[in-house]
Amino acid sequence: MSKLKELEAFVQVASKGSLTAAAAGEGVTPAIIGRRLDALEDRLGVRLLVRTTRKLTLTQEGEAFLEDCQRILTDLANAEAQLTLGSARASGHLKVTAPAGFGRKHVAPLMLGFLRAHPEVSASLDLSDRTVDLVNEGVDCAVRLGGLEDSSLVAVRLGEMKRVVVGSPAYFQQRGTPRTLDDLHAHDCLALATQPGWDFQAAGKPALFKPPGRFVCNDGAVLHEWALAGMGLAWRSLWEVGEDLRWGRLVSVLDEFATAPVGIHAVFPQRRHLPLRVRLFIDLLKDNYGRPDYWDKAE
Repeated sequence: MSKLKELEAFVQVASKGSLTAAAAGEGVTPAIIGRRLDALEDRLGVRLLVRTTRKLTLTQEGEAFLEDCQRILTDLANAEAQLTLGSARASGHLKVTAPAGFGRKHVAPLMLGFLRAHPEVSASLDLSDRTVDLVNEGVDCAVRLGGLEDSSLVAVRLGEMKRVVVGSPAYFQQRGTPRTLDDLHAHDCLALATQPGWDFQAAGKPALFKPPGRFVCNDGAVLHEWALAGMGLAWRSLWEVGEDLRWGRLVSVLDEFATAPVGIHAVFPQRRHLPLRVRLFIDLLKDNYGRPDYWDKAE
């Protein structure tokens, strides 16, 4: 039995939630899908799915393996597509969603260049901080930051992002520079109303700092502006303040306590053949976000 067929069966069952639905998508019987799953688990020596008469549930090992399988199948599809890129032209409508602030600064400009390079493609960009239902709303691709929850979607890692504590040179000249996390208590901290605190790593363990809250706003862009104006320290993502750091408008502190970077992903519904326009757009994002110098380049 083909190892590839086993992997495809596993991904289809995990994404569709049942043997019957996966079998319908493949044009085979549920029994065949079940045998492929059994063969995969026997070969690996690991239980990937807990199957009952009512539902299917991924095991912890299954959840980890699913992400790898999705990546492998996506890479294979991309490799096959490369053989026809010379003769194929991207066309049709591309529908993308992204977080509002990030999308405005780092998706919209790239989409503009993409549309210029592919005149037969039209596009719509939904900038929203809500989690969009890609399947029901007919969205081709979503750009998402941080952890991923919906295992029925295929995820492609585009790059990574970290958060930093920043302040203006004028602020540090007046108030001094914090050297430890405890020093933050003596500083004006610009807090995001929807955020429980600032995440750090100290002595190998997670540490949460809760800003005192003299300056609070529910809009991160406002905190960014306040930091530039010398009002205090802000905990912001590098995608937002990278250019300011490069040009000296802001300075980062306490970098040694920063947590590990989080992922930037493109997610899309499971499909056997990803449209060329979607694949090329994802490749464009990955090429840009994967370059370290991209995040601090001048506009």
